[in-house]
This record gives sequence, C-alpha cells and structure tokens, in this order.
Amino acid sequence: MSKITYYKGSELFIYVLLVTVGAFMAVLDTTVVDIIVPRLKGPLSTDMYGVQWVITAYMIAAAVGLLVIEWLIKHYGNKMIYVIGVGAFTIASFGCGISDSLAEIIIYRVIQGFAEALIMVTSHAMIFSFFPPEKRGVAMGVFGLGVAFAPAVGPTVGGYLTEWFSWRAVFFVNVPIGLVLVVFSALMLPDNSKREPYHLNIVSVIFLSIFTVALLILLSKGQQYGWFNSPFIVFLAFVSWFGLLFFVLSEMLSRHKLFDYSLFKNPYYSIGILVYFILLGFSMYQYFYLIPIYYEHLKGLSSIQSGLGVLGFGIWIGIFSMVAGALSDKLSPVPVLVTAALIYLYSAFFLFPTLNYYTPFYEAVIKTMPFGVAMGLFFAPITVLVMNNANGKIEQAITTMDYVRFIGGSFGTAIATNNLVFYKNKEFDGMVTLQNYELLDEFLENLKQMFGIMAKIIFRNVEELMSFNYGFKYVWLDAAFWGAVGSFFVFMLLFIRRRKYEKV
Repeated sequence: MSKITYYKGSELFIYVLLVTVGAFMAVLDTTVVDIIVPRLKGPLSTDMYGVQWVITAYMIAAAVGLLVIEWLIKHYGNKMIYVIGVGAFTIASFGCGISDSLAEIIIYRVIQGFAEALIMVTSHAMIFSFFPPEKRGVAMGVFGLGVAFAPAVGPTVGGYLTEWFSWRAVFFVNVPIGLVLVVFSALMLPDNSKREPYHLNIVSVIFLSIFTVALLILLSKGQQYGWFNSPFIVFLAFVSWFGLLFFVLSEMLSRHKLFDYSLFKNPYYSIGILVYFILLGFSMYQYFYLIPIYYEHLKGLSSIQSGLGVLGFGIWIGIFSMVAGALSDKLSPVPVLVTAALIYLYSAFFLFPTLNYYTPFYEAVIKTMPFGVAMGLFFAPITVLVMNNANGKIEQAITTMDYVRFIGGSFGTAIATNNLVFYKNKEFDGMVTLQNYELLDEFLENLKQMFGIMAKIIFRNVEELMSFNYGFKYVWLDAAFWGAVGSFFVFMLLFIRRRKYEKV
C-alpha cells in the first residue's frame, strides 16, 4: 500500500490556492451571470424567456457532467481532469464573451457547465487529500471560503463589470485567470490520485441524464408556461418520471451500479446528504435568489448597490467558513451544524420577514448578516460529515453532494419564483377587494389634475409595488419553512449513537 503524502508550508499554500481559485471562478460564474441576464435581450435579439436558457443550459450541463466525473477521475486522475476542466471553462468563457446570438452563447454555456462539474469535484477531492484527517475541517473551511463566498460576491462583481465595461466583461474576466491556472496547475499540482478499474453504467447514466434534463427544464420553465396547465410541462413531467423509473430499474438489475448505495446505511452520510439537499437547495438557494430581487426590484436599487447589499452578508460566509472548519476539527461537525441551524432559523423566521420596501438599506444589510454567519458555519461541517463517512469513496460523496445541490437548488429557485407571483397576486386581489370605490374615484380625479392621463398608470404601479411589498413577507416565510424542514434533520444527528459511524 502506497504511503499517503500530506503537505505543509508554502507548498500546501500554493496547492490550496490553485484549486480554490479554480473552484471560486467556476462557482462565481453561476451567480455573476444572473445580474446580466436582463441586459442580454438586445444584443442577442431575444426575449427574457430566451435569455433564461443562458442559465438553464449551464445548470443542465453541469448536472449531467457530474454523472460521469467519477469514471473520468478513476481513469485519468484528479489533476488531469481539473486542468482540462479549467482549460475548457476558460475557452468557453471567451466564447461566451464574443457571442452575438442566443444559440452561440448557449453552446458555450453548455461547455462551461460541463467544465464546472469537472472543476468542482476534482478541486474538492484534491484539497481534501492535501490535509491529514485531523485537519480536514480546516481544509473544508478554506475551500468554503472560496466556494461558499463566491455566490455572494457574484452580483457585486457582475454589477461592477457591467456598469464599468459591458456584459461581455463578465465572461472575459475568466480568461486571464483561467490561463494562469492551467499553466501553473499543470506544472505544480501533485498527481496523487489512485487509478483503479471503474465500470461506468452507461444505461444508468443515460436514464438519469434524461430525468435530470427534463426535471431541470420543467423547474426553470414552469412559471413561463403556467406549470401543469401546459402540455409541454406535463410532457416533461412524464419524461422525468419515466427517466427516473428506468434508472432505478437499471440500477437494480445491473452488476455495476452508478452509485454505491451501501453508503446510505451510515446515518451520518445519508442524513448529511439529505440536509445538503433540503437546507441548502430548498431553502438557502431561495434566499440567494430572493435577496438580489428584494434589493433591485422591490427597493429599486442599482445593480451595484444590490451587489453591495449581497456582499454585506457574503463577507460573513467567508469568515465563518474558516471558523466552522477549525471547530469541526476540534469538536465535531454535529455541534457546529446545530449552531448553524439555530442561527439560520432565527434569521429566517424573525429577521427576513421584517424586510420590506420601507426598510433602510443599512438595516437590511445588518439583518441579513446572521444569514451569512449561518451559511458560513454550514458548509465545512456538512462536507466533513459526509466525506468522513463515505468509506473512502471521496469522489462519489462529492459527486452526490453536488448533484443534489443542483437538483435541490433548482427546486428552491422554482418555489421562490412561483411564490413571488402567487403572493403578489394574492395581496393585489386583497387590496382591490378592500377599496372604497367612491373614495378611490375621488382620489383619482384629484390625481388626474396633477398628472393628467398618467394618473391611473401611476396609481396602478403603486398598487403593484405595494402588493409586491406585502407579498414578500410570505415568500420569506416559505423559504424559512423549508429551512425548518432541513434543520429538523440536523437536529436528528444529535440522537444518533456515535458508535462506529462518526469518524471525525
């Protein structure tokens, strides 16, 4: 058995920097693009629904790429796949920046998404292998400093680049960073991956890919088509269902399964994956989606101001990722996760519902800070908990976590989008029902004397804004509900007998 090598000092610093920057660049691109999507309609000659494919195509390619990444790593090693991933991501970023049509940018975004899957799994696995077992909390804290922090700074970076240069700069900024990473990673990163035979179940990959693609399109386009009132959405639902059904049958009948299901017998592993799926995907992703909308569309702030508002809690994600990593090594991931859940629930149920149109900007930033603290405390311990209980199958644990992150995040974003429309319409109908029409007519006549024919339009816009404002409270609370569901499973960890399971 070959001796495992761990690194120290400047050597360790360089290795960690190379893989963390690559992961940061890849994750940053998932949120930095959100800020420019409305600006792409003109240059790409399409509508809002068309440019949404810029995001959807990326997510689909990344999710599908995760299904083959373990096979690639077993054959070619983490280092080679990481370098190829960064190189492909860099080339695709340049392609996105020079695109002049929707079809072009979608093709390059597919390449970007697939490359992101290569980068995320290999960088995660490599940084985990650089540290000895007693320092893996710190390893995941360092990794979380980049990866968990990236989605928070994405809107800020996107806002500044778009305001100062153009939307193309959001993609071009990856090119010099990517080129430097490719060269130095190829020359300096150690190749300590273990090559071993791995039989890829192609049939399972095909059916799970069909399920994934159909489900992600359904979730991202459901609001546009009216959900299950649309034959297209119903068709996608059937395709995803049968894709999942045949995937299950393939796994049951095959000798070489795509996943090692015996890992789920370990309660720390299975609950860790479930927490990652529900708490991160269904709840935290809703807040990531909703907070920029709150600043920019409800409060009417600029893209740069909205980005600064997001950065206000994003800084705390980075700081407390390091704290959580160190605490996970000294204590255990479980108490750190419980602390994160308690702070998260307080923020979700008592702070977010108070944010509305009238909340001053500085107060909104202060009230979102505990959310950043909770997220910072979440990533390192949940990752350590899952990976330390994966029976040495690190790549599979990371792949599973990233896959459920994409699926859960898509559900969370779809839920938030649907709730925004539902609660806004509900509050609007409620306001109209309570109106005194005699007083309203008199008020509109007075308003007409000041603004002429624009009076009714102005009043209508005010009604829309106020319904949006009042409805936001319930959207916040719905995200909090899913946070409570995910936190329930966190608290379950306290009641599992440690015995042979917890190896941290």
